[in-house]
Amino acid sequence: MTVVIKRFRAGSPGSAVTILILVSLALAVGLAACAPGRQEGNARALAPVKPGVEVFLEKHLDLVRGKRVGLITNPTGTDSRLRTTIDLFLANPHIRLVALFGSEHGVRGNAQAGEQVGFTIDAKSRLPEFSLYSLSGKPELGMLKDMDEYMRSFDTTATGKIPDGTMLQGIDIMIFDIQDVGSRVYTYIATMAYAMQACAESGIPFVVLDRPNPTNGLDFEGTILEYPTHSSPVGLYPIPSRFAMTMGELALLFNDRFLPKKASLTVIPMEGWKRGMWFDETGLPWVMPSPNMPTLDTATVYSGLVYIEGTNVSEGRGTTRPFELFGAPWIDGSELAGKLNGLGLPGAIFREAWFTPSFSKFKGELCGGCQVHVTDRSCFRSFETSLHIIKTIRDMYPGRFQFHQKYFDLVLGTSKVREALEAGRPVREIVEGLTSGLQAFAELRKPYLLY
Repeated sequence: MTVVIKRFRAGSPGSAVTILILVSLALAVGLAACAPGRQEGNARALAPVKPGVEVFLEKHLDLVRGKRVGLITNPTGTDSRLRTTIDLFLANPHIRLVALFGSEHGVRGNAQAGEQVGFTIDAKSRLPEFSLYSLSGKPELGMLKDMDEYMRSFDTTATGKIPDGTMLQGIDIMIFDIQDVGSRVYTYIATMAYAMQACAESGIPFVVLDRPNPTNGLDFEGTILEYPTHSSPVGLYPIPSRFAMTMGELALLFNDRFLPKKASLTVIPMEGWKRGMWFDETGLPWVMPSPNMPTLDTATVYSGLVYIEGTNVSEGRGTTRPFELFGAPWIDGSELAGKLNGLGLPGAIFREAWFTPSFSKFKGELCGGCQVHVTDRSCFRSFETSLHIIKTIRDMYPGRFQFHQKYFDLVLGTSKVREALEAGRPVREIVEGLTSGLQAFAELRKPYLLY
C-alpha cells in the first residue's frame, strides 16, 4: 500500500480536517489489507448460515402439530445461539417431544468411542432415552481385554444399532438432528440410515434437519465402498471416503437408491449455506461432534487419517490432537518427519512429535511420531496423505508395522488398497486408479444436491 501525504500550508482552511480524513482512510485501507480475516468475519456476520432446526421452527411446525415426536440427536443438535434442539422442542407449545434417541457417544455426549450406552431416563428432560449404539447382551469378556479390538469389532457389526420396533411404539414422527463431519467412516451416517429404515417399516415419517458439511460440499476423495461386500456401520453404502454432501442430501440419496423400503422422508434445508463453505465460514459455533473430534482441524484431516486406526500405529486417540498426531513407541519421529516432508505433499507439513496416549493404543507409553499441520486446506488431500503416511511407516519399519486387516479393509471399503500397499505399488498410482469411481459418484449425487 502506498500512502501519499499532501503538504498543507499551516492554518489553511480545512487542513486539519483533511489530514484527519486522509489518516483515517489510510488506517482503514491498511487494516483491510493486512487483516482479511477480520473483513471476512464481518461479511459472515451479515449473512450467517441458518441450520435446519431454525428453519424448521420458523416455517415447518405443521409437520409435527398434534403428533408425538421422537428426536435423534446429540450435543451438536443446537441452534446458532447454542440452545439445544431438545430444549427448543420442549419449550415449543406446538411440539410434543416424547422420546430421545442417541447415536454413538449418547444424547448428551457422555460416552467415549466404543462405549456402550443402554436405555435410560435423560436426567435433564426426564424423557426416555434409547441408545442406537448398544449391544442387546453383555460384550464378550475377551473383547474387554483389548478395548481397541473391542471397538473395531463392535463398530463393524450392525448388532445393537438397528432400532428395535418396540423403541418406536408411541412415536408418530421421527426427527434427526446431528452434525456430521463429512467422512464415510463415522457411525452417525449408519445411525440415520438404520433409523430411516426402521421408520419406513413402521410407517413413521422421518425428518432430517440439515446441517453443513464441515469440510465443504465440493471436494470428494478416496475409495468408493464396494457394496455390499464391505458394508458395515463404519461404511454402509457406496460413497467416497470424503463425500462432500450434507446429511440431508445423503438421506435423499440413501432413500432413493439403497434402502430396501423407502421412508416417508422430509429434509429441512439450511438457509445461506453454499457448497464451497468450510464450517468456519458459516458463522455457526463449532460443537464437538464426538469426543475425538475437538476442532475443525481434526475434521479436515479425519477422512484420511482415520485409516491409521486400521493399523498398529496410534492415530492419536487419548491425546488432545487425535488424528493430527500419529506414532508408536518404536517410531523415530524426526526421521519420519524428514521422509514425509521430503515427499512434498500439497497443503501439509509434518513436525516431529512425542506423545503419551491417556487411553486407546499404547496407553501410558511414550510414542514417537508426527503431527500433520495443514497449511492450505484447499489443496490438502487427507486420503492421499494417509496412504503416504502408512506406506512410509511400513517401509521404514517392515518388522514392526501391521495392518488390522479386516478392520482396515472395512473402513477403506475395499481390500484393494491394502493389497496394493503390500505389493509396493506407488501411492500416486493407487490414487489415480480411484478417479473413475469418483467421477461416477459425481454424477450419481447430482439429483440429490440441495444447495
